[in-house]
Amino acid sequence: MTSIEQGPFAARCRKAAADAWQASHAHPFVQALVDGSLDAERFRFYQMQDARYLEAFADACSLISVRHVEPDAKLWFIDAARLSMVVERQLHEEYGRTLGYTADDIRHLELTPNNRAYGNHVVVLAQTGSLVEALGALTPCPWLYTDIGMQMGMIDPDHRWANWLRTYADPGFVTYTAELLQYLERAAAYAGADELRRAEEAFVTSVRYEWMFWDQAWKKQDWPV
Repeated sequence: MTSIEQGPFAARCRKAAADAWQASHAHPFVQALVDGSLDAERFRFYQMQDARYLEAFADACSLISVRHVEPDAKLWFIDAARLSMVVERQLHEEYGRTLGYTADDIRHLELTPNNRAYGNHVVVLAQTGSLVEALGALTPCPWLYTDIGMQMGMIDPDHRWANWLRTYADPGFVTYTAELLQYLERAAAYAGADELRRAEEAFVTSVRYEWMFWDQAWKKQDWPV
């Protein structure tokens, strides 16, 4: 399996974001992460910022859960928020022991400009956008990671960052992403043309932020003043 089945609106969003999507695959951070040459300092920078971004992702999932009236849908997004905070945290703590940072370090971390902007983007749309807009902003993060994971093939057990990469190639994570895309598609089915246009724009913006997230870790971004 090399791709996830996608409905018409997801396919439309993916097509609109094609250039930015491929730019993430080609980014030197991603290339170095996949081939194992990424240095520990850059990976540490990425890990710590990622832990903080996932707080915003969890907030957005929690807000989206309120938008659903069906109990199963509510529970799915509550579980998605929990997954972001609990399962991912375990990975961050594991690498923290290796790379030399603690939960307290993450708690007091200053967000980069790119990270703060991306987190605000997904949370604000979860608060103020329509359901399909909120999902359009949320979906690219797991979908792009899954896409990268599914393109990697077998991961060498001696790969420097093997545990991290396996997360995004794991069948359970692929299923999670596929289910999120189904929720996006259901919301799109009830949305008008203007909502769909805004949701597509939110999706493309998030894909661009994903590239910017790799880039800020590669360059160890800091505030200019």
